[in-house]
Amino acid sequence: MARISLFNSPLLLGFEDIERTLDRISKMQTEGYPPYNIEQVGDNQLRITLAVAGFSEEYLSIELEDNQLVIRGQQTDDQDRVFLHQGIAARQFLRNFVLADGIEVNGAHLDNGLLHIELARPAPESRVRTIEIASAPPCQSRNRPLEIDDVTQGGE
Repeated sequence: MARISLFNSPLLLGFEDIERTLDRISKMQTEGYPPYNIEQVGDNQLRITLAVAGFSEEYLSIELEDNQLVIRGQQTDDQDRVFLHQGIAARQFLRNFVLADGIEVNGAHLDNGLLHIELARPAPESRVRTIEIASAPPCQSRNRPLEIDDVTQGGE
């Protein structure tokens, strides 16, 4: 079965990276742990908050791999403890966020079981540029018709 591309129009040039990003997003796991919020905290500021109760800084890692923000949490079971009931499992997680070009990670902090990751989105710039059209000299025109002398001399 042939794959249909969203960006197969000849009018959409240079959108291959966006298509690859959309493919990557569609293949990501959609597990709901840990729950998270994404909020806008300023004109160009974003914050991702993950509920990571039970994790300390030493069990959490945040990495930026290309445009993908990867947050990992690892806990180990304490073998010395004896539980009569264990409803809080020591578990691992991996949460990915694909960031648009230009978004910067400004920092992260852990507060009362919530991991806050601060992001900055640059303000969009309006770019207008006039492209000058230059005329090619008539003798260098690629579309000129061949003359009889050109054919006898090898098309030079």
